[in-house]
Amino acid sequence: MNPPKTDARRHHDPAIRGFASDNYAGAHPEVLAALALANGGHQVAYGEDEYTENLQRIVRSHFGATAEAFPVFNGTGANVVALQALTDRWGAVICAESAHINVDEGGAPERMGGLKLLTVPTPDGKLTPELIDKQAYGWDDEHRAMPQVVSITQSTELGTLYTPDEIRAICEHAHAHGMKVHLDGSRIANAAAALNVPMRTFTNAVGVDILSLGGTKNGAMFGEAVVVINQDAVSHMKHLRKLSMQLASKMRFVSVQLEALLAKDLWLRNARHANEMAQRLAEGVRAVHGVEILHPVRSNAVFARLPHDVSERLQKRYRFYFWDEAAGDVRWMCAFDTTEEDVDGFVAALKEEMAR
Repeated sequence: MNPPKTDARRHHDPAIRGFASDNYAGAHPEVLAALALANGGHQVAYGEDEYTENLQRIVRSHFGATAEAFPVFNGTGANVVALQALTDRWGAVICAESAHINVDEGGAPERMGGLKLLTVPTPDGKLTPELIDKQAYGWDDEHRAMPQVVSITQSTELGTLYTPDEIRAICEHAHAHGMKVHLDGSRIANAAAALNVPMRTFTNAVGVDILSLGGTKNGAMFGEAVVVINQDAVSHMKHLRKLSMQLASKMRFVSVQLEALLAKDLWLRNARHANEMAQRLAEGVRAVHGVEILHPVRSNAVFARLPHDVSERLQKRYRFYFWDEAAGDVRWMCAFDTTEEDVDGFVAALKEEMAR
């Protein structure tokens, strides 16, 4: 008997575009080609495959000779595993109040990671040594979770950027207090493209101990990695990854995507394009009376404030999210596949709705 034919069909209109998230974009064609290349035949499971081994060489070329990559399924998983690796059971992590680990991960660092987040309000999503000191105290106080890690995000949730010198100052300050530094790099490529520097310039070169390396927002189908830079800062990474349900059996399909992005310049091309589209969007929006851009546009995000009813009408034409609905603040994200026509069409629609 012949097996039934696969009844696969397209369930969406690929012409529909939006500005809700760079996660909405599909996978880059070069990443899809890499996945097909890795398919077929048998490879050892759980990371003992040729693709994961080669990924280590590529990661070291970006983050130094001591760097080691631990591929995982997603960004939340990467952050939880990384922070667990840096903390004791009584440990705490200092982060910006707006940090993804605090706002958008469903409490996973605290519930699944078993650690305490000590948050600090910031005007622009960025920590400073002075802001860190608002929570960096009480190491000998058994009534308080012990600050052991400072976690920063590059680029931040507000689309702002740390300079290498700013991260160096944070690392030196944290290390002087016996704390370690984690960098959430879900959009690390966009930050490097905007700063026009290699990723190493604001990671291993300035003292970051461990980072979450993003792939999905930059053209991967799925998959991120925890990159350990300071081997002395962590312990039992393999066990923590498994314990956190982030160990892929067919890991080659995560590793080959990161290889496709990082081996040459695809990661940078994708990020530069997304950033350029955000700049084009910001320029178009600035010409619309009644719309205010809230933060400097440095990466692939544009934050704006406009009348609530205009946003609601515009959302029926293009998907995007409110950032602070009460204030009328919205976030528009560009991706590697955002086109000039997408941006110009959105700006035209915004003008039409503002004129109603």
